[in-house]
Amino acid sequence: MPESQPGGTDSAPAIMDYRFPSGDLQLRGHLAEPPEGPHSAPGLLLCHGFPVRGRESPQSGVSFPELADRIAVELGWVVLAMNFRGCGAAEGNYSMLGWLDDVAAGVAELNRLGVQGVWIAGFGTGGSLAVCEGARNPSVMGVAALATPTDFEDWARNPRRLLRHAREVQVIKDPEFPPSFEEWAAGFKSVQPVEAAERLAPRPLLVVHGDSDDLTPLNDGRALARAHGDAEFRLINGAGHELRHDPRAVAVLLGWLSRQQIAVLAQPTEAELESAELEAAELEAAELAGETQIDPTG
Repeated sequence: MPESQPGGTDSAPAIMDYRFPSGDLQLRGHLAEPPEGPHSAPGLLLCHGFPVRGRESPQSGVSFPELADRIAVELGWVVLAMNFRGCGAAEGNYSMLGWLDDVAAGVAELNRLGVQGVWIAGFGTGGSLAVCEGARNPSVMGVAALATPTDFEDWARNPRRLLRHAREVQVIKDPEFPPSFEEWAAGFKSVQPVEAAERLAPRPLLVVHGDSDDLTPLNDGRALARAHGDAEFRLINGAGHELRHDPRAVAVLLGWLSRQQIAVLAQPTEAELESAELEAAELEAAELAGETQIDPTG
């Protein structure tokens, strides 16, 4: 994800100027806090996907910080929109296992800030890593995975092509990286989101997929939901892969986060939970206009 540029007409520039460590590296992110302050607020880690040349919107650089700001203001969450190693001004070079370590570092940073529980929302490859980190980290309360691939077999079969692409999109800048090509390539088979979804249960999982996604097959989303066993699966009619730019997908995410906040943190009465469900449904309906589907079978 490139360095953020000014976005929107009414907002100040969202800058990825928050620094936090991942091992020996310094990562960058945008930290958004609710107007009333971070005390007793839940935390959300936002994870971007792998860059694909020629497909990035001009607003890609600001879309995650802007989404973080919206969630902080409208829902009262502390949100860290992170840049993985090799992206933007974050140090380091891309590797699959390195990115997984970065997700763990983002969760640890939110916990260090004293939030009341950490959730992860990831898009594309970021969704795959979010599910995997959630499965291995019991401190993660729930995961939202949007346009998420269930494996990286294509990359594992031709890792040198992926390495060339990573250099082209400049997530690998060091000409001497990786020091061991074999170890770098082996990382693709180490990330198994379907197995991770099974282990994530019974903690909540939201899976959102567009039925016109030309990069990640719809069956990947269904497989992820089935593996979990109790996931909420939402299908966005006519949507492609870049769900972070689709207001319907964003509305689904915000509605799910609102329900998480009430159900998990507030320990509500049945009447309060019903009211929260209604409020979340109204929030989604305002933007969805009937263009998503709930798939009870996953």
